[in-house]
Amino acid sequence: MASEKLTRATVLARALELADTEGLPAVTIRRLAQELGVTPMALYWHFKNKELLLIGLFDEVFAQVAVAADPAGPWDHRLRLMVEALLRTARRHPWISEISAEVDKRQAESFQRGTDLALRILAEAGFSPERAFQVATYLLNGVMGLVVADPCGPTGLPTEAAAEHRRLHRLELESLSPARYPALVAYARTLADEPDPETHYAFGLDLLLAGVRAMAPAQVG
Repeated sequence: MASEKLTRATVLARALELADTEGLPAVTIRRLAQELGVTPMALYWHFKNKELLLIGLFDEVFAQVAVAADPAGPWDHRLRLMVEALLRTARRHPWISEISAEVDKRQAESFQRGTDLALRILAEAGFSPERAFQVATYLLNGVMGLVVADPCGPTGLPTEAAAEHRRLHRLELESLSPARYPALVAYARTLADEPDPETHYAFGLDLLLAGVRAMAPAQVG
């Protein structure tokens, strides 16, 4: 690809493909330059360093958290739609939690828009601006945690490797002393069953949002 045809969108599209197929560590200036057939300097016209590249990638992915909800609908319904959209995006691109911890998310325009929308919804529930921001952060981190704790195993592992990971985890817990760790040993027996990720995510979302509804001033006032 000639450098004069290189665009910011082209770079981000290839970076997204690399992250999805090989993981976030594969996304480097040098690797992208090789993939796009340009010199690393050509990429610096669009991203001055790797941090800005990752922020751009985060911005691109977070823009997918779009909610088509009736503005007149109940606040908790609209909040759930937004959190569900975030979860779909995080499951599709599980490395987003790594970027979220590495870069200043506030530099991503789509993240700022999403945060502002969440704060406005939470304000309708009666939360103060300070509490609304705290709740929005709790929901973001909670969704990321659900993806990290996927019952199928660590994200990015092939199916057979994930199954082996779960088997070893079960054996480790089963080897504990039942007298000392009765609850953990009982839990280990459940790991012999095939994991159900959809139940995991549905329960996790219900748990997160139930806490928000229970604490909402509009609910308890």
